[in-house]
Amino acid sequence: MSTKTILKSRKQKRKPQFRRQEVTHQQMLKDVWRKPRGNHSKLRLHHKPRGKLPSIGFSAPRAVRGLDPQGRKEVCVSTVPQLLTLTGTETAVIRSSVGEKKRADIRKAAAEKSIPVKN
Repeated sequence: MSTKTILKSRKQKRKPQFRRQEVTHQQMLKDVWRKPRGNHSKLRLHHKPRGKLPSIGFSAPRAVRGLDPQGRKEVCVSTVPQLLTLTGTETAVIRSSVGEKKRADIRKAAAEKSIPVKN
């Protein structure tokens, strides 16, 4: 693992699981984060036992934002010339609008230049 991915994983371990307000009491609610907007909401008022709210301090370090688990930057590619501009620290992601014929050409060129392709 690169130092960037180690840095990101350490930061992620300390990040709490942000839970939706009252999700433990009401089974119909999905456990996905929603901002508390109630007038008397204890979670919105930052009462400690209620849980934590997402804030800028919990974000990943700037050096590792937008990187995949291998520490590479993902770049969208739709043609072979775009693929040839990538460096060794980048991963190609073929756009969904690209057809099978051109997709095969991109994969072939990526294999020749040893550029990893995500999809």
